This record gives sequence, structure tokens and C-alpha cells, in this order.
Amino acid sequence: MGLLEGKVGLVTGASSGLGRATSNLASEEGSKIVLVDINDEAGEAAAEEIRKAGGHAIYVHADVTKPAEVEAMVAATVSEFGRLDWASNNAVGGGGAMKLLHETDNAVWSSTMDVCLDGVFNCMKAEVPAMMEAGGGSIVNIITASVFKGEAMLGAYIAAKGGVDALTRTGAAEYAGCGIRVNSVAPGGFETPQIANYFRKFPEHKEKTINQHAMRRIGQPREVAEPVIWLASDRASFVTGICIPCEGGINVNSHLL
Repeated sequence: MGLLEGKVGLVTGASSGLGRATSNLASEEGSKIVLVDINDEAGEAAAEEIRKAGGHAIYVHADVTKPAEVEAMVAATVSEFGRLDWASNNAVGGGGAMKLLHETDNAVWSSTMDVCLDGVFNCMKAEVPAMMEAGGGSIVNIITASVFKGEAMLGAYIAAKGGVDALTRTGAAEYAGCGIRVNSVAPGGFETPQIANYFRKFPEHKEKTINQHAMRRIGQPREVAEPVIWLASDRASFVTGICIPCEGGINVNSHLL
């Protein structure tokens, strides 16, 4: 029996990268899945991939910065599958601005906050009542390992993800009594279309980025999806308010080796 057998979950940012890997792994572990994104073509393709493999999945368009669309996303989940047991809030935006703080455009700052912080707030606000109706659930927010050390040129993104870290702990405190666990996963560098674009734009940074990780490699999306699925499952039934770093040793110092 899979870790998520009989459960229903939704994943935002599900058309590619970590969101897609999380959706695929969740289906393999027995969950019915609602994939959410704004890239309709890629999102539909991701859902169809799961269905072709024998899973149960639908795609729903929703912009996480728009509360009405987020509420409709959760309503569609309950309408299609009858309940909501877990969610991975993974939608992201603004991470590639690459500006010093004093050079960061206010519009970039605002748009990054809209997606990465306000978007998670909107999702949690809609997900929690549905999980209350289901008798409990699990929310897994995606932050970044860089919130623990800072990251030059990514001030808006790191600040937003730091806010999600705080929001996660607040949610854990507020909803533990309702049977809802709220945790996060903090990835380091891992293979995504975004990091591939970054390396194409700044090829001189690729080796440096890899060598920041004690494991001397960046991760695969499925490696980051694994702790997400564990936190979503009943195997983590006594775990709330924590962050699991999944970062290949980026936050330990291995420069002498």
C-alpha cells in the first residue's frame, strides 16, 4: 500500500519541476491528484501523464495571486474527489530577478511577494476549511534552503520564502488542534527549467553553484518530492511546524575538501 493510498491532494505549480515530480510521486503512492498551474498546456499534459500511468488526476487552472481562483481550485478538488487531505504549495515566481537590493525594482519585489508569499497565504486560507471538513490534513509549503543563510542577488525571493517559513509555523500552531499539520521543505539547487535557464544565462556560475553543495551536485526533483510526500502522509502524523532541508549539504561548510 502506498504512503498516500486513498487520499486526495492538490499541488500548485504542478506543470513542471518539483510540482510535477511531487504530483507523479503522489500518484504512485496512491493519491488522487489535482494539478494546479497557469500553464494550461503543460498542466494538462502532466495530468494526462498520470492518467496514462493508471492514476487519478485532473488539471485546474488557477493563479495563486487571485483568491477567487484559489477558492475555485479547492472547490474543484472537493467536487471531483470528495475531499482534500493534503496540499503542496509549490507555485513560484520572481526568483530570477538577480539584482542587488538597492537595484531591485519595486514592481519585481511586489510581484515576487504576490506569488511566493501572498500566494501561499491564499492557498492555505482556502485549503484549511476543506481539510477541517475532511477531519484533518497536511499542508506542505516549499521554501528554500537559502532562507537559513541569505543569498546575494535574490533579496525579494529569499524574503518571500522567509515569510512562508514563518507562515508555516504559525499555521502549525493555529491548526494542530484541528488535526491539520503544516510543515515545509527547503530545497537547495535542483534540476528545474528555471535553473537550466539560469545556467544558460550565467554559465560561469554553474560550477560555483554545484560546488556550494557538499555533495558536489544539484538534486533531482524527485529527491525533493520524497520528503514532501512523507510529510503529506500519515507516517508523519506527529510532525508539525518543522522544515526539512533537502539541499545536498549547501548549509554546511565543505570548502576545505
